[in-house]
Formats: sequence, structure tokens, C-alpha cells
Amino acid sequence: MIIEGGHPLFGEVHISGAKNAALPVLAAALLTAGNSRITNLPKLRDVTTLFELLRLLGSRIEQDSRGSVFIETSKVCPCRVPYELVKTMRASALVLGPLVARFGRAEVALPGGCAIGARPIDLHLKGLQKLGVDIELDEGYVKAECQKMHGGHIVLDLPTVTGTENLMMAAALIDEDTIIENAAREPEVVNLADALKKMGSSVEGAGTGSIFIHGTRSPRPFDHRIIPDRIEAGTYMAATAIAGGKVKIKGCPQEFFTPVTEKLQDAGVTVRCLSDDIIEVEREQGMDIMPVDINTAPYPGFPTDMQAQFMALLSIARGVSLITENVFENRFMHVLELQRMGADIKLDGHTAIIKGVESLGGAPVMATDLRASACLILAGLAAKGKTTISRIYHLDRGYEGIEEKFGRLGAIIRREKEK
Repeated sequence: MIIEGGHPLFGEVHISGAKNAALPVLAAALLTAGNSRITNLPKLRDVTTLFELLRLLGSRIEQDSRGSVFIETSKVCPCRVPYELVKTMRASALVLGPLVARFGRAEVALPGGCAIGARPIDLHLKGLQKLGVDIELDEGYVKAECQKMHGGHIVLDLPTVTGTENLMMAAALIDEDTIIENAAREPEVVNLADALKKMGSSVEGAGTGSIFIHGTRSPRPFDHRIIPDRIEAGTYMAATAIAGGKVKIKGCPQEFFTPVTEKLQDAGVTVRCLSDDIIEVEREQGMDIMPVDINTAPYPGFPTDMQAQFMALLSIARGVSLITENVFENRFMHVLELQRMGADIKLDGHTAIIKGVESLGGAPVMATDLRASACLILAGLAAKGKTTISRIYHLDRGYEGIEEKFGRLGAIIRREKEK
């Protein structure tokens, strides 16, 4: 991605469906035998990868041009989910819960490591065992089997999002009560709960730390809309702040990203709530960004997926900011690339100490993960001169048409094939 910096952003951007909501809902279609319809799906590589996995399991998938997909799951069979698919997208492990719930068995490759941290699925497996599932690890695969699952009381060690979702789907076909405590509270978890309720399961407490599920033995196909992507919305808000200008972010409920809004306002950026799902962000020319301290935390705290974008913004603040990363142990790899652009950042354990500089300078940099890619685009928008970002394939996992959307806002940005 090549960016010519120094151009403020003006106009409006419409937020796409959330990848992190789409993937569990797609997996939940495996619980039923019929034709489910899912709308507002983003056009992303991770969604395409999950389509491939669902087809491998026997699903028939039809898409239309409006972001809707029809998934026919009558002929699904619980065949082995290979490492070749799982290694490209850790969320592939989300099929484990639905398969063992519907068929009494599943065999899914372990995801392995991750660029931003270990993210093991042991919490998923411990929870499944509480529901009566026998778990065996064999040559890099999870083999899950059970004669009859039963309800259970699961207390998660950490509020893992995919773990909560996997266990919700596993419990969705158990005609008994299941309680998940210390559950993840993200809007994407609530979105999955709404889909499971349409399927016929009783789900209460989604969005809180305790989720109560009474499953159904006769799951129905469902028609469900994916919620907007709060991280995409936050990225365009931070982009407007760092580049300057005035942009309306449309289609995402403001309560999804309240911590982002508050930190932008603390930094001196003007944020106006024009309606329930329209936010206007403005930073006038010459207005300073003020330093801000941030601690990432599970929802409803400040999202770890916005940490890198705010680091780019605070690198030009007038003063010293601190960002403490409390969710993933290895999510500061973008620091070295920002330093190449002139940022003054020092690391002290899980805390980044950011001393704002007057301006960043364009440079060749390399993306290390999805949100680091967005961080470097934001830095490039504000930098003097040209920024060239390599390894941008990460972007296509989580941002739909990012260069087109930024281009319509006035950014000078283009994609080229790497030589």
C-alpha cells in the first residue's frame, strides 16, 4: 500500500459488517439442518476461508451481491478439519462446538501460535468437558466425542470471546440448563446469542458476565443480520483525528465504541453523536493532539484491537502518553515500524511510552498483523512524504475495501503488487 501523506479527510464512510460477529454466526449454521440466511456479511478473506471450511463439511453456500449468503446444511458431516485451513485463521476452531453438539463428535486441528500472542483454546476444551464431552489431543488435532451432552456450570478462567461463543453453540442443542460465568461481554457475543435464539434456543444474559442457555432439540434454520464492525468504525475515527478533517462515520451504534470516543475527546478531538448510528469526527487544521493514557481491557474496556491505531495517533501528540497492553502479550510489533517513521516510542514491559513528535516522515515499513496494518496506514496519512507498507495481505482479513473507502475521503492511497 502506497500513501502520500498530508491530505485531510472529508466526507462520510459507511461501516461494513463485523468479521468477529460474522464468523461465529456462520459456524452456528452448522447446528441446524436446513437453509439459513445471513445478511450484512463483509467481503473479507477470513469470511471466504470459513466458507471453504463449511463447504468441506458438506454445506452448500450461495451468495448474492448485497452481502447476503444462504447456507444449506442438511448434508453436513463431521469430517476432519485440516490444519491447512485452521492455520490460516484461528477462528476456524469455532466449528468445534457446533459439530460436537449436532453429531456427537468432531476432529479439528489445533490452531497453533499467533503473531500477537499464544491464544490457546484450552478454555474451550475445559468447558466442553464440563458438558460431558471427551477430549483427546492426538498429533495436533482435537478429537471430541460424547454419547450425550448435558448441561453444566462453566466458569471461564478468562473472558475469552471465541471460547464463550464455542461453548454457547455447544450448549445450544442441550435440552438442559447451562451457565457460562466470566463470559465475554462483547457485542459480537450478543449478536451470536440473537442468532441462537432465532434457532430456538433460550439464551439470557448475553452481554453480561453470566450467560444462561437452555438448548433446543429441534433447531430451526435462521435469518440473521451481522452487526456493524465497531473496530472498523474506531479505525476511521482515529484516522480522521490523525489526518485532520471532518468525517461522518455511518451505520454503527455509538455504544459499541464508547471508550474510543472518550479517548478521542480526551485527546482534544471533536466527536459529535448526530444519531444513534452516525458519529461525526472533526480535527481542525492546526489543532494539537493532547496526550492520553490508555489501558486495554476486555469489553467494555478500551479494545486491544484499537491499541495500534491510537499509538499512531498519540505519536504526534503534544506530550507523553502511556499505552498498557493487558490482553495480548506480544502486540507491540508495530512499534519498530512507527520508529522508522520518526515516532519516539520506548517499551517498558507491557507499556509503551510515547513522546509525541512534531510530525512523522514517510518510509518503507512492514505490516506484522491486521491492526498493525491499519496503524501504519494511519501513520502514513499523517506523515510527510510517501509511505510504502509491505505485507498488507493482513488488511484483507479485517477491512473491506479500505483503500477505496479512504480514497473517497480524499486520501491519496493505492495498492500495488509487491515486486
